[in-house]
Amino acid sequence: MKSLSAPVKGLIFSVLAVVLAFGIYFLFLAKRNYYLVDNPTPETYYFKINNGEQKILSAGQYLKVDLNQGKNNIQVFDQNKRMIYDSAFTVEKIRGLINITHKDYYINNQYYGYGLNKDSLMATKPGIEIDNKIYIGDVKKTNRLYTEDFYYNLDEDYDRVIKNVAKVESRSKIFRKQDFINYYKNYYKF
Repeated sequence: MKSLSAPVKGLIFSVLAVVLAFGIYFLFLAKRNYYLVDNPTPETYYFKINNGEQKILSAGQYLKVDLNQGKNNIQVFDQNKRMIYDSAFTVEKIRGLINITHKDYYINNQYYGYGLNKDSLMATKPGIEIDNKIYIGDVKKTNRLYTEDFYYNLDEDYDRVIKNVAKVESRSKIFRKQDFINYYKNYYKF
């Protein structure tokens, strides 16, 4: 058998390197897109999405669910399986949160960039009042049934490092109320 020439060896090596790089990206680095149903309360709820299987959501739990692009419906039941409401919502993006309890959630924008003065940037934002305390920054409150106006879901953390940011950019994350307060106290040192 004849040995491989240098160009063929280089081609094989290059193809293997590309396959390895894509494998690492998709296994470890790619951001997964999914939808969550959340229950931040101490109660238990049952729900059905699009007349599918009834699911249970215990206190403090969230579940990943499949949703269709476009119109979806949800039926929510209390712990005694009495219907609380039957509602519809529209899905337009590739990740979102269903707030079956209509509790308050907070969407926080965290800014990235070279030479970024985080304190002055945050001070220019109106902030928000939670439990009679002002939290400055780019934060908005929502208690809608469905929201998709964020990048990181409840079960995800902000990236520690954002590479190749040549200008100021932001990433938004949705928080439960107490989780936002805890995050704010740990991250912002005003």
